[in-house]
Amino acid sequence: LHMHFSERIKAMQTSPIRRLVPFADEAKKKGRKVYHLNIGQPDIKTPDEYFEAVRNFKVDTVAYATSQGNNDLRDAISAYYKSWDIPYERDDIYITNGGSEALSFAVMTICDPGDELLVPEPFYANYNAFAQMALARVVPIPTRAEEGFHLPPAGVIEKLITPKTRAIWISNPGNPTGAVYTPAELEMLVSIAKKHDLYLIADEVYREFTYDGEKFTSLGHMKDALDRVIMVDSVSKRFSACGARIGCIAIRNKEFMGQVLKLCQGRLCVSTLEQVGAVGLYRTSKKYLEEVNSEYQSRRDTLYKGLKGIDGVICEQPKGAFYMMVKAPVDDAEKFITWMLQNYEVGGETMMAAPGSGFYSTPNKGKDEMRLAYVLKNEDLVKAVSILKGAIAAYPGRIEAIKA
Repeated sequence: LHMHFSERIKAMQTSPIRRLVPFADEAKKKGRKVYHLNIGQPDIKTPDEYFEAVRNFKVDTVAYATSQGNNDLRDAISAYYKSWDIPYERDDIYITNGGSEALSFAVMTICDPGDELLVPEPFYANYNAFAQMALARVVPIPTRAEEGFHLPPAGVIEKLITPKTRAIWISNPGNPTGAVYTPAELEMLVSIAKKHDLYLIADEVYREFTYDGEKFTSLGHMKDALDRVIMVDSVSKRFSACGARIGCIAIRNKEFMGQVLKLCQGRLCVSTLEQVGAVGLYRTSKKYLEEVNSEYQSRRDTLYKGLKGIDGVICEQPKGAFYMMVKAPVDDAEKFITWMLQNYEVGGETMMAAPGSGFYSTPNKGKDEMRLAYVLKNEDLVKAVSILKGAIAAYPGRIEAIKA
């Protein structure tokens, strides 16, 4: 049998974040403990309100929900946005299977095959996948670690715009960079979008995670652009409920929502039970979010301090989210992480990071970089950094060893 596969599926890459999982599984089979700094899976407890809502749900038949999502959840999310001074009403919000479906719906709604989306690089690896599903492509906007991954001037971005450009797509606070964009940067993006008639895709799933008193500004605060801002959101990181798979897509644009509704109807609905749980999450007290924020700030400080003690490692202190892009003195970060999982341990323990190249679409970029997620408690981060320090020193492909 000759298996035929679509060009679309062949063009898609496997997840660079999950590609090394078999090596971690192998290490665990050998009895090693692996500190997972490779994936944004927090160890913070999911709020009790989620479990209570699910436990109290009692119906005779678990029926289809509406394609737009349950009204009580849309109302809860609308109230949440208004608490952030973002004016979304129930009809501006559709519930999706996680932020991932919201992003793929956004791209499918605005892109024809061959269309382009401008994304600051490095970016969340799955953006490539969502673009490729729609036969569109990501065009990187270059940013630099030395500048905290902030946006380049408007002229640099405008040079990348072609007749095929449909949107500028940002993650704010940034994954994998931890950058938090300033009001001036967002205003610059709005003026570019208006001038060239583009959409703005705002992935703001880390909205609560800004540190050092840094105030978060949303593209949803840009009142003169709400008809072109496609807001994407999720309960995954905010409420440490990654497995609940509840997200939303929101925009003040009835015509746009009418088109997205076709996609929502095509997949019928989002899980009824998870929507019930998510209503509970949006009832969680502000205190929970404040405590989580200070815990992450402390973890960031622990990881940053530890990394600064490793020779040859370069990183900037992130202002938001819970990731750090780190340049390491190694020939190839993916090879190094694989080597570490296979060959390096301290007292039966090792650690895992995500290879940096998966967050770039520019060839050969990020080869010596890795993304670390500070999603473990402080004492585990201290151990993980100590393992990393020893591993870099022992690695046969470390840069000093090659030079020597």
